[in-house]
Amino acid sequence: MSLEKKVILQHLQKLHNYLEKYMIAVWMLHEKMKIAKGPFQIIELGPGRGTLIKDILRVFKQLNVLNNISIHLVEISPALSLIQANNLCKTSKEHNIETNESEHDYITYYREGVTEDGINIYWYHSVKDVPKKFSIFLAHEFFDALPIHKFQKTNSGWREVLVDIIEGSKEEKFRYVLSNAETPAMFYIADNEKRDHIEISPQSLVIVDYIAQYLWEYGGFALICDYGHNDDQTDTFRAFSKHKVHDPLLHPGTADLTADVDFAAIKNVAEKDNRLITFGPIAQACFLKNLGIDVRLKILLQNATKEERERLESGYRMIMDDDKMGKRFKVLSLFPFVVKEYFQKLPVAGF
Repeated sequence: MSLEKKVILQHLQKLHNYLEKYMIAVWMLHEKMKIAKGPFQIIELGPGRGTLIKDILRVFKQLNVLNNISIHLVEISPALSLIQANNLCKTSKEHNIETNESEHDYITYYREGVTEDGINIYWYHSVKDVPKKFSIFLAHEFFDALPIHKFQKTNSGWREVLVDIIEGSKEEKFRYVLSNAETPAMFYIADNEKRDHIEISPQSLVIVDYIAQYLWEYGGFALICDYGHNDDQTDTFRAFSKHKVHDPLLHPGTADLTADVDFAAIKNVAEKDNRLITFGPIAQACFLKNLGIDVRLKILLQNATKEERERLESGYRMIMDDDKMGKRFKVLSLFPFVVKEYFQKLPVAGF
């Protein structure tokens, strides 16, 4: 494939991906302007290659709202943070996190950079290291990549599904086995659980609990977009290799592991003690239609070439059709409980 064709294909790919990200950016700005004025920070969990936040900043620039914004990325991988920095920043530098005793200055970010438009970006190993200010949290395909515990209901009660080595085989092979007794992670199983097989992500629940407390104390809101269900699925753990379904126990480390997000569990933690109110989860297609994605697509198509039109329409079907991402990809928003009565008069857009 020629370099020119590669550039064209990359451009077309960005066009259809941008359609969804444009809607997210507009939603964020719309909701922020409804409930608060002044500076704010965007906190993205697991920013991938940095493309989502890059497109969001591009939309903000088009709308002339780049003032008083800072970006805070929670990324545990130094290698990925470098890729993100190269994609987002004009300049960036790495820091050794340590206390400066003479100035009493404690740096919690391990990398910082500046975009071409002068927006400051900071990288953190943990969401707990991010400054406490009015914030918009973004978690786009983040929670589905976190570790899970699988449980099976038996005649002896709940038992955890574990991974065991098959002994005696010529090459190292693995199998699923049930625990002989209860395990600590069973603490997270609800007393009224009716399913026979469930998946629980304690790490996800701990992060949501922290976000809930953060928003309750410092203000802001969160948007979670992910493959998931509302407490009605059982076995969703799977692996993908080269964009194809792959046996999770075959050649560990060579495939991407994922499990659908239990949005009901997230809502339960977020709403605990009346800290937050939640909207959703709803299907991505419904959310984007409510925000006017069809109108935005029509505008983009007006000035598009034939190839761009085909790519945009293909991308639209990918994020909207029921048999693709439209139905399985869910959207959930979290807001401080204090704005509950306000939203009864002026509902959250998209939900």
